[in-house]
Amino acid sequence: MKKILCLSILFLLVLGGVSFARESIIEKIQKQGVIRVGMSTFVPWAMKDKQGNLVGFEIDVAKKLARDMGVKIEFVPTAWSGIIPALLTGKFDVIIGGMGITPKRNLKVNFTIPYDYSGMSMVAHKSKAKGFSSLADFNKKEVSIALRLGTTAEQAARKYMPNASLKLFENESQALQELNLGRVHAVVSSAPMPVFHALKYPDKLFIPFKENFTKEPIGFAIRKGDHDALNYLNNWVLNMHAQGFLKDKKAYWFESKKWEDLVK
Repeated sequence: MKKILCLSILFLLVLGGVSFARESIIEKIQKQGVIRVGMSTFVPWAMKDKQGNLVGFEIDVAKKLARDMGVKIEFVPTAWSGIIPALLTGKFDVIIGGMGITPKRNLKVNFTIPYDYSGMSMVAHKSKAKGFSSLADFNKKEVSIALRLGTTAEQAARKYMPNASLKLFENESQALQELNLGRVHAVVSSAPMPVFHALKYPDKLFIPFKENFTKEPIGFAIRKGDHDALNYLNNWVLNMHAQGFLKDKKAYWFESKKWEDLVK
């Protein structure tokens, strides 16, 4: 009789919308002693050095988070177009990969408060885009733009240059190769990569406009419904801003070229 009564009460609680707390990913990470971080390569967010090790702004941020949690870190390189589905199926615990916070993505995942801000920039081919100096110059059907599939760069290009012909690639290096070979007019990507690439090939490439043409907040992404994890990560970001850690790392990776010899 008692068993039937307990089951009845449980059934009524579920019907009434009362939820029972599940284990937070924070607790799981601490038990396992490792945090699994989903990421993808974007210069200078995350890239391989000469020895094949991952380096970059995101890598430093993720490693600092792991140290502060007292756990080891496992990076899980993932194709950008499938990184959110991979998070949702549990292939890793958190995305730390320069992911822009957008309403569309926020329907699928929870984002932390921004730990950084980025924006879209463009690098163009000197001969194919000669004289181009505005978004309007690139917003023509005869203009071809290469970019990475599933990124905010793709969203920005479709919004600001809807008439241009877009060539989508699984990774950024393929898009840049198309530009270097003169097969497209330009590549759209998160700053500061376009500037770095133009400086690398000054005879062939240029930056058509100095300012980024969008601004977007960047956050960690986790699976929905884990309020404890969101609370911890938000407060961690607040602390890193207050301590100057994020500012120092941003200055090193985005405002200097001190790291160039690591990857050349």
